[in-house]
Amino acid sequence: MKFVTYLKDERDQLALLVDGQLYDLDRLHPDMPGSMTMLLNYWDDLIPIASIIDKKIKAGDFKNLDTTLFDEADLLAPVLHPSSCRDGYAFRQHVAAARRNRKVEMIPEFDQYPIFYFTNHNSIQGPGPIYCMPDHFQKLDFELECAVVICRPGRNIRAADADQYIGGLMIMNDMSARQLQMEEMKLNLGPAKGKDFATCIGPMLVTLDELEPFEVACKPNHTGKAWNLNMTCKVNDIELSRGNVSDMDWTFAEIIERCSYGVTLMPGDVIGSGTVGTGCLLELNGTGKFNNPEYKEQWLQENDVVQMDIDGLGTLVNTIVKEENEMSLFELKKNV
Repeated sequence: MKFVTYLKDERDQLALLVDGQLYDLDRLHPDMPGSMTMLLNYWDDLIPIASIIDKKIKAGDFKNLDTTLFDEADLLAPVLHPSSCRDGYAFRQHVAAARRNRKVEMIPEFDQYPIFYFTNHNSIQGPGPIYCMPDHFQKLDFELECAVVICRPGRNIRAADADQYIGGLMIMNDMSARQLQMEEMKLNLGPAKGKDFATCIGPMLVTLDELEPFEVACKPNHTGKAWNLNMTCKVNDIELSRGNVSDMDWTFAEIIERCSYGVTLMPGDVIGSGTVGTGCLLELNGTGKFNNPEYKEQWLQENDVVQMDIDGLGTLVNTIVKEENEMSLFELKKNV
């Protein structure tokens, strides 16, 4: 199934996406909710009903129902109000390239356990404009990722059981203000202001049953589902990044195992994969300079259009917009 949240009558509306049409779930069955939050919180009770509805739509049982064209809808983040947002570090290729570009050895701990950081769940958004302050434009970056959402509460979840806690997959663009990030992480804390202004997910949440044809074996000595899904990122129609969800070294199941250690994960918690290899300008610029000291760095600019595509998960499009505010954290630094 493919779930979409869109703006309808000035409120968020949960819908099923079938053949380019949005079917409002709460109009199709009296027990179905109109929001993703309710669906995730009552997943075991509601997802079987949603599955029956999805099959009936595909069989033509709702031909006369008013629908909304997906291409014309005002799309929101599929999970509009996550209860939390964590982002992992699952792609070895990205980590190894970034460290090589800085001329430091690959850190052995990467292969020992998965890690993650918390980002601002209140800055989650879907397709559309990304509003940036002046300091964000100091090395503004995208990050091409995949994400999952938790659909059942769980604590101390073993990796072997963790896939059943995944409600579905989404595209994630973990936006980064690299200059802010680099400065604050000199103090061995963060990332914070370099990350907290925008994280984009969407345009839909795709359930695992829908992705069964794409399932492949995970990496040797790892546990959990993996999917052969091509990932690309274009900026202003120029492809900059290409990878595959199956390139994840740490699976989502293994990341969930670590996230849930001594902690109860809740329905609505969003967890990102981390950046795929070649999936951000920081890595691309570093590789360019590693190969050619004369390489000219590129960063996102006002009015740039960032388009991310993942097989089976759709296309996430965001436009960079400059806020009408000249405040700068860099100018507030104390001179010692």
